[in-house]
Amino acid sequence: MAERRALSAEAAAGYGFIAPAAVLIVGLIGFPFVLALWFSVTETWVGRPGPFVGLANFVRLSGNGTFQLTLVNSLLYTIGAVALKAVLGFILALLLLRITRFEKLIRGAILLPFVIPTALSTLAWWWMFEPTYSVLNWTGRALGLLATDVPWLSDPTLARISIIVVNVWRGLPFFAITILAGLVAIPPEYYEAAETDGASAWQRFRNVTLPLVKPVLGIVVLFSTILTMADFNIVYLMTRGGPMNSTHLFSTLAHQAGMTSGRLSEGAAISLFLFPLLVVIVIVQLRLVRRQTAYE
Repeated sequence: MAERRALSAEAAAGYGFIAPAAVLIVGLIGFPFVLALWFSVTETWVGRPGPFVGLANFVRLSGNGTFQLTLVNSLLYTIGAVALKAVLGFILALLLLRITRFEKLIRGAILLPFVIPTALSTLAWWWMFEPTYSVLNWTGRALGLLATDVPWLSDPTLARISIIVVNVWRGLPFFAITILAGLVAIPPEYYEAAETDGASAWQRFRNVTLPLVKPVLGIVVLFSTILTMADFNIVYLMTRGGPMNSTHLFSTLAHQAGMTSGRLSEGAAISLFLFPLLVVIVIVQLRLVRRQTAYE
């Protein structure tokens, strides 16, 4: 009986500890999600509640050319940025692993792009890419590399590349430091055994380093995919979704429709289109990580 009471008291204490977090999650995530779900199935404008229309907003969006372009933009942006961050982050982590002098100072400096407020760093990048005052164009002309100014943010292809570059610059430290933690955790005996067996540097990387870092890399890619797919600040501050909607993501298009134009229902429907896509990505990547962990 005493043991049962102790367990009950422990369970009550546990619920008490998680109650504040549960209230925050319900208030800041659950309620807005349910409200957005309701808006998406009604014809609601700012300041004017609308009638229930079912899935009409989603059907209308699926045939909208701007929304279709946004879907393509979001996939290109996410795949391109995450792939570059994974490759460059792995290379940077390997380089950081070999540094022995001033390693703390260098690792701290590597984190600066990730620590600096997104709005501040993005405005600096906008200044570098902006055609009229572009530092890149000025430097290119001064060095004789450019004959004319490059329209970084007014050309659709260059604008897509520009926002990917900024996202990679900002997210690279997260990949590098996290992968570095995975590399440090690998026992050196594995490398010694492989070297004793005559394995080359590439074979040690392929058969020792890469398999043991895969679970860490999978988790980093998962988080980065979610954050990149739902990115807003970089695109909004640099291009506002232009030129000609060529850089719109789900978040920026939803903001334009719901907040700027006042069509709350359409903005909510655009946002919720992203939800099932992210769920599929999370499920697939978690299964891959679990399979790899079980294999290891």
